[in-house]
Amino acid sequence: MSSFFQGRSRRPWLLATALALATPLSAFAAPLGLSDALSRAAKADPARPALASRIAAAEAGVRQAAVRPNPVIGVEVEDLAGTGRYSLIDRAQATLYYQQSQERGGKREARTSLARSDIALVRLRDDVRMLDLLHEVEIAWIEAIAAEADARLAADRLALAERAQAEVDRRVKVARDPLFAGARANAQVAEAAIALAETRTRAANARRALAAFWGGGDMDLEPAALEDLSAADQIAGPASPVDLSLLEAQRSLAAAKVRVEQSKSVQDPTWRAGLRYLNDGGDVAAIVGGSIPLWRYDTNRGAIDQARAAQTAADLDLIGAKATLERKIAATQAALSQKAGVARRIVDEIIPANARTVDLVREGFNRGGFSYLDVIEAQKALIEARQRRLAILKSIQLDRAQLDRLTGAHANLIPVPESSR
Repeated sequence: MSSFFQGRSRRPWLLATALALATPLSAFAAPLGLSDALSRAAKADPARPALASRIAAAEAGVRQAAVRPNPVIGVEVEDLAGTGRYSLIDRAQATLYYQQSQERGGKREARTSLARSDIALVRLRDDVRMLDLLHEVEIAWIEAIAAEADARLAADRLALAERAQAEVDRRVKVARDPLFAGARANAQVAEAAIALAETRTRAANARRALAAFWGGGDMDLEPAALEDLSAADQIAGPASPVDLSLLEAQRSLAAAKVRVEQSKSVQDPTWRAGLRYLNDGGDVAAIVGGSIPLWRYDTNRGAIDQARAAQTAADLDLIGAKATLERKIAATQAALSQKAGVARRIVDEIIPANARTVDLVREGFNRGGFSYLDVIEAQKALIEARQRRLAILKSIQLDRAQLDRLTGAHANLIPVPESSR
């Protein structure tokens, strides 16, 4: 007997175990948060591996910039043919020489500095590209959770319509309402069901668009993330250091180009040394010589002025970009605060009042004091208030995403290039 009861006592545990094993693992997975979505997209970025090749190309440019000019080995034959006593080839003179140009004015150092500036630009341009990508992912995540919230609201709308339909059907059966009231209630349910199907389709499409950033896959989303209004109560940080660093690097590149052009204005001498064979007597003599261009026509003045103008433009671009970023941050922060205030008032004042109105109208409708149209209008006002709140919450999250991009909030998620590890 005891073994019988012992066997029966195990059955609930066995049943629970079987149900747990039959439940998909995704049912126990935590909803996909923003940080997880950004991390997945950053790791799966298909364009990031190309950065190593770009850095390698820039580093090769540095090595090439540091190379000195090649020497020249030449041969000259004089008095090979002529008239009189120079008509015989045995009077020819041959010269074998070695020639080397000497770079002056810091040309090689200027070239190398310019090439090194390209490495910094390659890294920073890719960092900015990554921030733009993460911004796109954040927007897609907001669109997905907003679509989920819309679908849940559509389900609530259908539930309200079905509840009203049941009440109308009961009244029509006892002849307290005309038949057209029942037909109208059925139409309301059909409209709500169609709207629910549309919102669910949009939510599924939004999830797929988000998952496409890391190759697809199922996920759970929590629409309650829209409720986070903390960004409206915080002071936004300064302008994105990544974007400003890119502008700083561009300014440094412009300055390096000025130094390159200035170095070109210094003329380079060419030195030559060699041996001359005098065929007439079989003697050999050493020769030494050199040349340097005259600083008369081409002083590279135009190129220097052009490079300096580009440097001035880069300086002004940095100042203007910083002011623009700060202005956008302030405007977005103000918009966030204003929208958060509206969202809080809707949830504290308008939605409770509309919900109370629905209850009162439904009670009056059941007592015969209101018509079905009154019920429809009351429910419509409640749904519209909730839809307006969702739209504002979505707008708040989009503004927060814009602030994240302007301040470079997700810069810590940018992977480190392979070559610098």
